[in-house]
Amino acid sequence: MATVTVCQGSTPAKPGAKLLVRADGTFHGTVGGGHLEQLVLADARACLEKGEPRAHRYPLGSKLGQCCGGVVDVFMEPVNHGPRLYLFGAGHVGQALCRTLDGTPFQVHLVDERPEWVHGERIPASVIRHEEPWDVFASRAVWDARRTYIAVMTHRHDLDQDIIAFALEKPARYVGLIGSNTKWARFRQRLEARGATAAQLARVRCPIGLEIGGKSPQEVAVSIAAGLLQLHHQGADTETTAEAPPSEPPRLRGGSSGE
Repeated sequence: MATVTVCQGSTPAKPGAKLLVRADGTFHGTVGGGHLEQLVLADARACLEKGEPRAHRYPLGSKLGQCCGGVVDVFMEPVNHGPRLYLFGAGHVGQALCRTLDGTPFQVHLVDERPEWVHGERIPASVIRHEEPWDVFASRAVWDARRTYIAVMTHRHDLDQDIIAFALEKPARYVGLIGSNTKWARFRQRLEARGATAAQLARVRCPIGLEIGGKSPQEVAVSIAAGLLQLHHQGADTETTAEAPPSEPPRLRGGSSGE
């Protein structure tokens, strides 16, 4: 949440104006528009990534392309800043995972460009749905080494691979891929050919989920949710970055197709 606290001179904003910036890159409200608002948006996303409140001062001069000549002070603070799951794939397992995580600390962002799947009737209202290509969402979203969790289970292996390759270049606490050991062995070879390092590849959890033995979509979803919650409640000592592999992650197992 970005709040205008002080305005000096001529400014497009008034004290108390608010701009709410979400982890998926969308925002609500305004602090005056123009280049000022673009800078506030960028700083607010940085605030989300760091998870710490910050104060910023914006002189409205030629550097901002504005001639107001005033000064705006903005205070930024994370709100509802719990763990968020970027869930790529609204198939049977993806929808079951949405239901299983409903009521937990996780804020779930479900990403799938197929409207008939992402708007399924059995998906809880708490889930934030994104009917768009994965790369559109991923390039806009906030990535945080402490609070961002990734689960990849689309209906196409080429999409899965591209999403994993993208995620390995970003900070995230958890990167999980649905599928078998055979699928991961093939993906690993292809990702290595694309330049992925051993440290990056070690971050991927495939098969995904704790070892519970079940194979149905709901059982796989339970195993994935259990692994996510286990890692979340372990605290910050196990956080990962874009380069470093996780330290002593929980044993994760389970393979199924995303559909």
